[in-house]
Amino acid sequence: MTQHDSPSLPAHRPGASRQAPEAPDDTSPSCTTRPWMPALLYTLGFLTVYLLAICTPWGQRAENPWFYLGIQGGEAAWIYPLSGSVYGSTPLPPLELSAKPTVMAGLVVIVLLTLVRRCWRQGFAALGVAILAIGAKEVFKSTVPRPDLVGAPENLLDQGFPSGHTVIPAALTLAAVLVVSPRIRPYVATAGVLWLACIAAATATMGGHRPSEVLGATLLACACYGLATWLLPPAAAPGATRSPRALHVIALALALIVALVSGARPDTLTRSLVSAATAFICAALVWYAAVGRPARTARRTRPALD
Repeated sequence: MTQHDSPSLPAHRPGASRQAPEAPDDTSPSCTTRPWMPALLYTLGFLTVYLLAICTPWGQRAENPWFYLGIQGGEAAWIYPLSGSVYGSTPLPPLELSAKPTVMAGLVVIVLLTLVRRCWRQGFAALGVAILAIGAKEVFKSTVPRPDLVGAPENLLDQGFPSGHTVIPAALTLAAVLVVSPRIRPYVATAGVLWLACIAAATATMGGHRPSEVLGATLLACACYGLATWLLPPAAAPGATRSPRALHVIALALALIVALVSGARPDTLTRSLVSAATAFICAALVWYAAVGRPARTARRTRPALD
């Protein structure tokens, strides 16, 4: 009898047909390097908002009527009872007199996280982001006047750019992102952007600031964060955060809902929607700066048929 040779079979590689190529580790030095372009773009955005909204006649004409939409004052806003303006009420941080205590509490939390995690470089960078953003707001408001280009009433000539109440949650959120563990970073950023969306919408809808002043404060905080991450060594800079794609959608959807509720007024739809839209843009800017784009998932490849 003759034996028939069976066709040769390809060598079997365990897991070769089922596993996709592994994605590069986000914690490698090459992935943690942050470019200088975000800091420059946020700074240019801050200056552009200031020049267009404050230093042009048409920018002032567009925003000065903001305070006359609906009933003057913030009493008509849904969030007014939480603003601290009501006698004996507790303000929602950092509104009214709670601004300074909120800043101090935020700095203490950053220091404690730095001591617990022993992340000295990130801790100093986080303190720098918070102090620089809040300090730059104070310097800018006190040294750069608001020109009167349209003959506005005297009560509209006070320099309110950028918004101090808005820069606090934006700066503290970005500072906290630097010192927390990468695993919980997206969730800390989610809580921060919800806080920012609430305060930004409330500040705008109650007449404390114009939309440009709220947006400028957020861009200032993002610029300081971009500068800090650029100056950090590659090994210490926060890399691209691995977070579920659904979390990006959920966080921004919740931020939009919070912005709509916090900016709602029954007396003017325009003021409500513009306040909510401004607050949502602020939340999206901080989210993108802190977390970035959602990570792409590896595609599954079918085994090749021989």
